[in-house]
Amino acid sequence: MNRTRTNDRFPRTRNGSADSGRGGSRFGSSAPSRSGGPSRSGGYGRRPAAIQGEFALPKTITPALPAVEGFADLDMPGELLAALGSQGVTAPFPIQAATLPNSLAGRDVLGRGRTGSGKTLAFGLALLARTAGQRAEARQPLGLILVPTRELAQQVTDALTPYARSLRLRLATVVGGMSIGRQASALRGGAEVVVATPGRLKDLIDRGDCRLNQVSITVLDEADQMADMGFMPQVTALLDQVRPEGQRMLFSATLDRNVDLLVRRYLTDPVVHSVDPSAGAVTTMEHHVLHVHGADKHTATTEIAARDGRVIMFLDTKHAVDRLTEHLLNSGVRAAALHGGKSQPQRTRTLAQFKTGHVNVLVATNVAARGIHVDNLDLVVNVDPPTDHKDYLHRGGRTARAGESGSVVTLVTPNQRREMTRLMAAAGIVPQTTQVRSGEESLHRITGAQTPSGIPVVITAPVVERPKKRGATSRGRRRPASAARRAPVRQSAPGAAA
Repeated sequence: MNRTRTNDRFPRTRNGSADSGRGGSRFGSSAPSRSGGPSRSGGYGRRPAAIQGEFALPKTITPALPAVEGFADLDMPGELLAALGSQGVTAPFPIQAATLPNSLAGRDVLGRGRTGSGKTLAFGLALLARTAGQRAEARQPLGLILVPTRELAQQVTDALTPYARSLRLRLATVVGGMSIGRQASALRGGAEVVVATPGRLKDLIDRGDCRLNQVSITVLDEADQMADMGFMPQVTALLDQVRPEGQRMLFSATLDRNVDLLVRRYLTDPVVHSVDPSAGAVTTMEHHVLHVHGADKHTATTEIAARDGRVIMFLDTKHAVDRLTEHLLNSGVRAAALHGGKSQPQRTRTLAQFKTGHVNVLVATNVAARGIHVDNLDLVVNVDPPTDHKDYLHRGGRTARAGESGSVVTLVTPNQRREMTRLMAAAGIVPQTTQVRSGEESLHRITGAQTPSGIPVVITAPVVERPKKRGATSRGRRRPASAARRAPVRQSAPGAAA
């Protein structure tokens, strides 16, 4: 099986998280929105032909290969198939079944699927299978996955690690907020596949610690968010450095017009596949708009947070997140904050505590709207309504993942009702609307809300053993740092990442 195809490409030519703020709640902010999303002042159709702002998908000239029914029908190494079985991944999701035959054949792919639809393995298995048997030289990776956020980078790395190990391929994660020296060392040691955020990868290239001239397979994951965050110039500069005849795969939950440039400039006759374009199309997801009075919103939010089970609560600003988290802790709710003002180790620790149940409530800005997968998360609450429909879909996509059920609840005060109606129409969602007050049965029925204990709690960080200093008495074989970086991280949901 030829997995290193370099001459089966068609000739190609080239033309060469921001936290938003808005008023309306005790925990909110009066700062203007900085999300970079489209204006909400225009009129929205009741159910647009395409999601608001999306461009018409390109037509494939060369017919696509048919979808497969099982992974065994794919031209993949036996080690990779065995790894899928050991991870409990028995059948491909629709987006995997449709795109993998073509991506394994070296075709460019444009895939759109809702968050949780299995996009990570859709591009990851093809990249790993086609890289198998090759060895990267120092500072010269062979495959590149670009993502917009640190959290998504870590999730992609975690999802692909067991499969990369089965093929003896080395992964390196390159993100801001972590030691650039260690990342440079991993690249110097040789890494076949790099998962990176654009800014940190550019920094390492500028330092001379990475070159992209040997990258033959490039993946853009959540490209629309990279555009929204202002990364488009960095993304195009990076794409201009990879091998021009290489393979490109672009996967996203939404494809707005900011991504049109990337598709036209960097994809050649792509196989196009769209499945469940809107998170609102998930049949196991319920959408609730709860009308609350401004004076009662504070108490209602607290009661929802005190429910049995985990919940993610979204607010507009870092300051509002910190205030709500402090209030919940003082009320007896095990809560933790996640936003861009936290260091990467803090963010990683908070997510781990939430996933293990050490923390029940994750209070977050839009930094948590993508790239986070938590098993059995059945409730997402928009304490502050999002600024546009894309934010709503991605926030809501944290629940009802991989066939599970879940609810998205948005708390709306009287002055926010008109804008919320427009936003839902743009998203193609008809929510259940209910007038609620704190302490009422309807709030409990929809969200599981209950009165908190009122006994303050403190979330303690797990105790971490300090590594022994060099020259310590232990003479056991020291594990190389590179091996530690490649150690497998347990997946929370095989095949359902991002």
